[in-house]
Amino acid sequence: MNGPTRGKRVAIIQSSYIPWKGYFDLINSVDECILFEDAQYTRGDWRNRNRIKTPEGLRWLTIPIAVSGRRRQRIRDARVSDPRWAARHWDSLRRSYGRADWFGSCAPAFQDLYSQPFTHLSDVNRAFIGTVCTRLGIPTTLSSSADYQLGEGRTERLVALCAQAGASEYVSGPSAREYLDEPLFEAAGIGVTYMDYSNYPEYRQLHGAFEHAVSIVDLIFNVGPAATLFMKTFPPTMLDRPGLEVALRGD
Repeated sequence: MNGPTRGKRVAIIQSSYIPWKGYFDLINSVDECILFEDAQYTRGDWRNRNRIKTPEGLRWLTIPIAVSGRRRQRIRDARVSDPRWAARHWDSLRRSYGRADWFGSCAPAFQDLYSQPFTHLSDVNRAFIGTVCTRLGIPTTLSSSADYQLGEGRTERLVALCAQAGASEYVSGPSAREYLDEPLFEAAGIGVTYMDYSNYPEYRQLHGAFEHAVSIVDLIFNVGPAATLFMKTFPPTMLDRPGLEVALRGD
């Protein structure tokens, strides 16, 4: 006799540039992740920038975005204003992580992304997110809010997206507790759970004191195939992955 079937888990998050490890733990914890690219593009946020560690300390890598004349600019409408950003970012990554244990083997996939002629921020973000998911072995379906009909209201819109995706459970980042109207999910027959981003383990990191709040590339370049050991949603069987002992020893 078969056991109960697990329902479909869905997350809805704004696309971000080379996000931190918690972002990918959220993606790995669900069956479908909807990139909410119809959200308003906000300046000085994670949509077009992230941090890396350098010999001089933490540094922002920022994609320049053209200022729109519209009062409300969606993320998927945000255009890159200067194509030279890619060469600058890759040079910063190469100089900061060139001596990291796994930079040599992991770099080609990222270097290829930085050579592509992206014109829109959402295309940049989706390409990098997809590449990282592949490298980490994340099987989650990535979709866009543009694939769905949007509702009105902050929580109502999320409920509508989940319902269209066939979700039985919505998985959210912890900060959403402050504004989510959970009874609306309950009325639609959709459960709500929150990620816990506390107590991540530290790993061997270059350039001074340990810092969790940096791009996922820091983890990938430093520990390679051992990256998922320092995340929270991957099974212990990841210990059996080829090359893991070398990654942990730092040979």
